[in-house]
Amino acid sequence: MPNFAVEYTYAPEQAALRDEHRPAHRQWLGQGYENGTLRFAGPFADGSGAWVMVAAPDRQTVVELLADDPFAKVGAIAATRITEWVNVFGPFGD
Repeated sequence: MPNFAVEYTYAPEQAALRDEHRPAHRQWLGQGYENGTLRFAGPFADGSGAWVMVAAPDRQTVVELLADDPFAKVGAIAATRITEWVNVFGPFGD
Protein backbone atom coordinates (compact mmCIF):
# COMPACT_ATOMS: atom_id res chain seq x y z
CA MET A 1 0.00 0.00 0.00
CA PRO A 2 1.36 3.46 -0.82
CA ASN A 3 2.51 5.79 1.94
CA PHE A 4 1.67 9.49 2.04
CA ALA A 5 3.60 12.06 4.03
CA VAL A 6 1.26 14.65 5.46
CA GLU A 7 2.69 17.91 6.70
CA TYR A 8 0.43 20.10 8.82
CA THR A 9 1.34 23.75 9.28
CA TYR A 10 0.03 25.43 12.40
CA ALA A 11 -0.60 29.17 12.77
CA PRO A 12 0.57 30.58 16.13
CA GLU A 13 -2.72 32.42 16.65
CA GLN A 14 -4.56 29.06 16.64
CA ALA A 15 -2.57 27.62 19.58
CA ALA A 16 -5.44 27.91 22.06
CA LEU A 17 -7.80 26.20 19.62
CA ARG A 18 -5.35 23.32 19.18
CA ASP A 19 -4.87 23.05 22.95
CA GLU A 20 -8.64 22.80 23.41
CA HIS A 21 -9.06 20.06 20.80
CA ARG A 22 -5.77 18.19 21.30
CA PRO A 23 -7.31 15.33 23.35
CA ALA A 24 -9.78 14.51 20.53
CA HIS A 25 -7.04 14.93 17.91
CA ARG A 26 -4.73 12.55 19.79
CA GLN A 27 -7.55 10.02 20.18
CA TRP A 28 -8.17 10.20 16.42
CA LEU A 29 -4.45 9.71 15.75
CA GLY A 30 -4.33 6.76 18.18
CA GLN A 31 -7.26 5.04 16.49
CA GLY A 32 -5.60 5.48 13.10
CA TYR A 33 -2.37 4.06 14.43
CA GLU A 34 -4.12 1.08 16.01
CA ASN A 35 -5.93 0.21 12.78
CA GLY A 36 -2.75 0.58 10.70
CA THR A 37 -3.83 3.59 8.67
CA LEU A 38 -1.41 5.97 10.40
CA ARG A 39 2.15 4.67 10.44
CA PHE A 40 3.43 7.40 12.77
CA ALA A 41 2.56 10.93 13.79
CA GLY A 42 3.96 13.74 15.85
CA PRO A 43 4.40 17.49 16.14
CA PHE A 44 7.51 19.43 15.23
CA ALA A 45 9.46 20.43 18.34
CA ASP A 46 9.10 24.13 17.51
CA GLY A 47 5.29 23.90 17.43
CA SER A 48 5.07 25.00 13.79
CA GLY A 49 3.23 21.90 12.63
CA ALA A 50 3.28 18.13 12.52
CA TRP A 51 4.05 15.19 10.31
CA VAL A 52 1.79 12.17 9.80
CA MET A 53 2.55 9.13 7.66
CA VAL A 54 -0.60 7.60 6.17
CA ALA A 55 -0.95 4.22 4.42
CA ALA A 56 -3.70 4.53 1.82
CA PRO A 57 -4.53 3.31 -1.68
CA ASP A 58 -4.57 6.85 -3.14
CA ARG A 59 -4.36 10.55 -2.35
CA GLN A 60 -8.14 11.05 -2.32
CA THR A 61 -8.46 8.50 0.48
CA VAL A 62 -5.91 10.51 2.48
CA VAL A 63 -7.86 13.73 1.88
CA GLU A 64 -11.06 12.07 3.11
CA LEU A 65 -9.29 10.60 6.16
CA LEU A 66 -7.77 13.95 7.14
CA ALA A 67 -11.16 15.63 6.93
CA ASP A 68 -12.15 13.58 10.00
CA ASP A 69 -9.24 14.90 12.09
CA PRO A 70 -10.74 16.97 14.93
CA PHE A 71 -8.12 19.66 14.27
CA ALA A 72 -9.34 19.93 10.67
CA LYS A 73 -12.98 20.04 11.73
CA VAL A 74 -12.40 23.11 13.92
CA GLY A 75 -9.99 24.92 11.58
CA ALA A 76 -6.89 24.42 13.75
CA ILE A 77 -4.64 23.58 10.78
CA ALA A 78 -3.39 26.50 8.68
CA ALA A 79 -2.18 24.37 5.75
CA THR A 80 -1.88 20.71 4.76
CA ARG A 81 0.58 19.24 2.28
CA ILE A 82 0.12 15.63 1.09
CA THR A 83 2.93 13.93 -0.83
CA GLU A 84 3.20 10.30 -1.84
CA TRP A 85 6.35 8.90 -0.26
CA VAL A 86 8.41 5.96 -1.51
CA ASN A 87 10.12 3.86 1.15
CA VAL A 88 13.63 2.76 0.19
CA PHE A 89 14.94 1.68 3.60
CA GLY A 90 13.03 1.22 6.82
CA PRO A 91 10.03 -0.45 8.37
CA PHE A 92 7.29 0.98 6.18
CA GLY A 93 7.81 -0.99 2.96
CA ASP A 94 5.35 -3.61 1.86
